[in-house]
Amino acid sequence: MQCTIHWVPDSGMGFVAETGSGHLLTMDGAPDGGGRNLAPRPMETVLAGSGACSAYDVVLILKRGRHDVRGCRVAVDAERAPTDPKVFTRIRLHFTVSGRGLPPAAVERAIALSHEKYCSASAMLGKTAEITTSFEIVEA
Repeated sequence: MQCTIHWVPDSGMGFVAETGSGHLLTMDGAPDGGGRNLAPRPMETVLAGSGACSAYDVVLILKRGRHDVRGCRVAVDAERAPTDPKVFTRIRLHFTVSGRGLPPAAVERAIALSHEKYCSASAMLGKTAEITTSFEIVEA
């Protein structure tokens, strides 16, 4: 896996990442750090990536179990250390999974498998952060 990040000097503290799969991701710093608030902060993208990684796993696990999953939303809330390097210290992921007849045990199992076995982002962030999960099911 590869990624190249370019600073955009005219932007203040804006950066463009080009991923190995050929996609662009724009990031910016906070105004108090020289940024212009034109894109997500780099650490926000780390947090978003973690939530997306876990959601990907949950949907895939439920689909492979032949469950009628129709939607998955993850609300991620995190706290960071007060001093540099300001790592994440607590991350909460709340899943709202929608579908038809989704068994709560299957959703709970999919989330646990993602957290404990499959999600690389959670495994890395779990080295410094306490990660907790919760979920609700919406009939769709």
